[in-house]
Amino acid sequence: MRKVVIDTSILVSGVIKPTGAAGRLVRHLRLGRFTFVYSQATMEEVIKVLSRPRIQRKYGLTDDDVRTVFQLLILRGEEVIPTERITACRDAKDNIFLEAAVAGRVDALVSGDVDLLVLHPFRGIPILSLKQFLARLEA
Repeated sequence: MRKVVIDTSILVSGVIKPTGAAGRLVRHLRLGRFTFVYSQATMEEVIKVLSRPRIQRKYGLTDDDVRTVFQLLILRGEEVIPTERITACRDAKDNIFLEAAVAGRVDALVSGDVDLLVLHPFRGIPILSLKQFLARLEA
């Protein structure tokens, strides 16, 4: 697995619960075990969620923590500019992940969202749960 799109919920979980499975994924990202592929839309969503006052209060995150996550994602990431509008997902908000995956010609899209998981595979791109992705990455 070289190039991967990761949905917001997985990334946020990895930041707020570093000892869990999503935290393992973030550690692999820090070590450069895969490239995080993102579009402007997917990156904005991650930053927006981590910047929510409710999330920051509940998990003790600061603006500096959010900046650190952003810097990690940029450092270990590759930005793509989707050229195709995709409307395949039942939840229209999740189409941005499909668009980034197709534009980036990724090896996998990692999600915990059933609306994305039911599309597996999407145009030849595996849509994997966190558990499935970690099993492949750590094999």
